[in-house]
Amino acid sequence: MALYEHVFLARQDVSNQRVDELVEQFKGVIETGGGSVGKTEYWGLKSLTFRIAKNRKAHYTLMNIDAPHTAVAEMERQMGINEDVIRFLTVRVEELEDEPSVQMQKKERDDRRRRDRERRREDEE
Repeated sequence: MALYEHVFLARQDVSNQRVDELVEQFKGVIETGGGSVGKTEYWGLKSLTFRIAKNRKAHYTLMNIDAPHTAVAEMERQMGINEDVIRFLTVRVEELEDEPSVQMQKKERDDRRRRDRERRREDEE
């Protein structure tokens, strides 16, 4: 089976719970097709560079997939029909990463810097 990294963007006005439901729905499509989803990461609600279907922001989600091409093609077909998904991109890779993605590392680094700033302010007071 082939290895894929898949990112999809959900509309800004859907809830986090709905994004989780979409992940489970697409995970089910992959598993029905004989594949598996290793890691999923919710990157959060982020601003888009340009408007997509009248949306200025979108919920970003990453999925690491180990599946045959037919399962991935079916998932992409269903994403194209789903009105909550505004964009998606699937890239075939040689190997899947087990550690957090660059987006998650950046978020952790930003959170760490924010905590450090807050501690310094508290120490100054």
